[in-house]
Amino acid sequence: MPFEPQSTRRPLLLALGGLAVAGLAACGERAAPAGEAAVGGPFRLVNQDGRAVDQTLLLGKWSVVFFGFTFCPDICPATLATLGQAMGLLGPRAKDVQVVFVSVDPERDTPAQLKTYLSSPAFPRNAVGLTGSPDQVAAAAKAYKAYYQKSGTGADYSVDHSAYAYLMNPKGRYDRLLAQNLTPEEIARQISDAMRRG
Repeated sequence: MPFEPQSTRRPLLLALGGLAVAGLAACGERAAPAGEAAVGGPFRLVNQDGRAVDQTLLLGKWSVVFFGFTFCPDICPATLATLGQAMGLLGPRAKDVQVVFVSVDPERDTPAQLKTYLSSPAFPRNAVGLTGSPDQVAAAAKAYKAYYQKSGTGADYSVDHSAYAYLMNPKGRYDRLLAQNLTPEEIARQISDAMRRG
């Protein structure tokens, strides 16, 4: 599937095969027929409270899964703030949606760091932060076909990463991509449409 990873410094292009998701980047529609997961799968990570979690975390709620890192200067805070606004627009339906932020910077993003970062009032309330060992993070990113790569050296390194969010249904199955440039209103509409469709 071709993704257009966004960098904190420069745009990159990563071809992952197939053409279905390319159209998704702009329209947010399905990449696969209902019940056929295009992305997602098993993972074992740790949440911001230090508890081990796996893919069952996604069961029972609609989940917006986003891969990023807490030291990201632009894409991550902007995306989380947009998602926070979208959750507000969902009104009472927001209780059936969770935002799951998966760190692609396991070296710096400890559970405590994630907890502090996600406490921002601009971000979605009750967002779940996930991190783990480098191998665990790599496995989760592979399952979701999420791109990331360390950029630079020293303490101030950055991480280039894809900027899409994945909407997963309450069965933990992929529903659609939410492109980076969507407004809060567009995100709320797409989540509402998915919820109505079931």
